[in-house]
Amino acid sequence: MDELTHLAANNRRWAEAIKAEDPDFFERLSQQQKPDYLWIGCADSRVPANQIIGMDPGEVFVHRNVANLVVHTDLNMLSVLQFGVEYLGIKHVIVCGHYGCGGVAAAYDNKSLGLIDNWLRNIKDTYHRYRSELEDLPDRTARIDRLCELNVISQVSRVAQTPIVQTAWRRGQSLSIHGWIYSTRDGLLQDLETRISGPDQVDSIYRFAD
Repeated sequence: MDELTHLAANNRRWAEAIKAEDPDFFERLSQQQKPDYLWIGCADSRVPANQIIGMDPGEVFVHRNVANLVVHTDLNMLSVLQFGVEYLGIKHVIVCGHYGCGGVAAAYDNKSLGLIDNWLRNIKDTYHRYRSELEDLPDRTARIDRLCELNVISQVSRVAQTPIVQTAWRRGQSLSIHGWIYSTRDGLLQDLETRISGPDQVDSIYRFAD
């Protein structure tokens, strides 16, 4: 525990500062969470969801994994998505990637890292789909930056392809999926303008029949 004492001290200072500003904050927080937003982001320690969008605890439901992937066999991600959509009633799913993503770079460079190679295969599939566009770019940095963007765009589509989201739309729930990317160079988010808000925006092969 000695190595972590400073973290516990940080926690106490943080909690005390919150209570000094808003004495009832934790009492309200303990009663329920009712966020409008589900954030699917990268596990990278430089991309903390609440801080970069300026939201308090309880205001955003968060799932993070390496390279912000939406994999249809990932029960962890699917469970978070289902809980957020069906029980919390979230209105917006935000898939947020970031430039300089180590997972995207590893997939691009064909590095073998062990077990995670199976996970990063999904990014290689995105590269394969957009190979001609990516290979027209001038250098590795530009290609990886664009692949980070294309990876987000692909994951937005995958969220919309899930039965969880399509069932929500069928029952009339207001639900939109957005693709954003974050830059650690300046701390700013960029909207990739890839919003999906209904089944008519999903390719017919991925659309479930009523």
